[in-house]
Amino acid sequence: MVLIGGACETTLEGAGAFQEFRQVEMCRPYTKYSARPATIGHIPAVVERAFTSAVAGRPGASYIDLPADIIQGQAPLAVDPAPRFAPAVGMADPVAVARAVELLARAKSPLLVVGKGAAYARAEEQIRALVDKYQAPFLPTPMGKGVVPDDHPRNASSARSAALSGADVIVLLGARVNWLLHFGRRFSPTAKLIQIDVCPEEMGVNVPVAVGLVGHLPLVVQQLTDSLAGPFVADPEESEFVKSLAAHGRKNSEKQNERYLSDELPMSYYRAFAEIKQRLPHDVVLVSEGANTMDIARTVFDFQQPRRRLDCATFANMGVGMGYAIAAQTYYTESRVVAVVGDSAFGFSAMELETAVRARLPLVVVVINNSGIYFGLDQDQYEERRDALPSTALTPEVRYELIAEAVGAKGYLVRTPEELGDAVDAALKSEGLSLINCLIKPGGQQKLDFKWMSK
Repeated sequence: MVLIGGACETTLEGAGAFQEFRQVEMCRPYTKYSARPATIGHIPAVVERAFTSAVAGRPGASYIDLPADIIQGQAPLAVDPAPRFAPAVGMADPVAVARAVELLARAKSPLLVVGKGAAYARAEEQIRALVDKYQAPFLPTPMGKGVVPDDHPRNASSARSAALSGADVIVLLGARVNWLLHFGRRFSPTAKLIQIDVCPEEMGVNVPVAVGLVGHLPLVVQQLTDSLAGPFVADPEESEFVKSLAAHGRKNSEKQNERYLSDELPMSYYRAFAEIKQRLPHDVVLVSEGANTMDIARTVFDFQQPRRRLDCATFANMGVGMGYAIAAQTYYTESRVVAVVGDSAFGFSAMELETAVRARLPLVVVVINNSGIYFGLDQDQYEERRDALPSTALTPEVRYELIAEAVGAKGYLVRTPEELGDAVDAALKSEGLSLINCLIKPGGQQKLDFKWMSK
């Protein structure tokens, strides 16, 4: 992304001008490039550098600062347009590829971890070919889902913990060993890691790697696939590792299905998600944000196409859901965009509903309303503790659907699976924006665990 922002006149810097701020310095830590052209004639060079930085290597953001006197100025000479930049891409060292192939040939319980970097690199064709040839189980990270279809028989998502702890060789495909992978602490101590990434600095972060393959992911995966002789064992279905993961997966799926079918009211997250899931079109773009809402949704919704799931990813921040949904709908014009957001997360950017209505975007927004952050209180509990409310509590049963109606959208208030199902069906048929306020079980007076990441 390249962001162009305005600034006060250069002659007024330091004078306390309207909205004067050091924008270039502020953006520099969060962008790959942040600069201000010194003159009008310098603009093409800055623009070219901004786009080059944004798309080269690991994609990122660039910022261009344009002071008012430059925006309104005139250049006495013709300025050649900046050339279109085509990023250079590279392959991995063939010697390193050979070492990786040797490790994979000896592996008894290999695991492929598909990260969001694989989706960004558009490596789905090459990674699907790798999975089909090598036949190893794979585990997608949340935004890596769909690079290989979730209904692929080698998907180990339903046996995630067993896959991470039982693998003897782990191939990281554009995946960081960060909090989403427990910093590698759940890997077997004897596991060998093969890491493929476009960014050399990412190699060996948190866990040492046996082989690092630096390069453009589609090219490097193709190198690996071409060099492999075939499946990791003669008959993958008879592999003890594959059979063990299948057994764990069946057991976990049975527990999950019980949650999906619960008749308890108010609904649980799982019951609400099950009702939504069965109604979504196959090419849906799902935006998910919140606390429990996002965490649980990661285990529920399946994807058969890449780049169809958006959540907070590495930064785990709230307030991005509505912006994500608006951006996604302007890009995926032929697909439905459904945002499933927690009530607290929705509160950060709720008025972007007006933006979406004004832009005539047919979003479907489902607010999972448990009246709190992680845990809420029901009306009786709320009144009992009114003078000393926990910081996680929000006002019980806020009528978010009325906000939608106030800006010209359709609003639904639902309390049961039947009401939720009907509302989702109606929203998907609508050509305008719909918001479904889905009231679920608050969760009660539970204690937050602030040490969960170190476990």
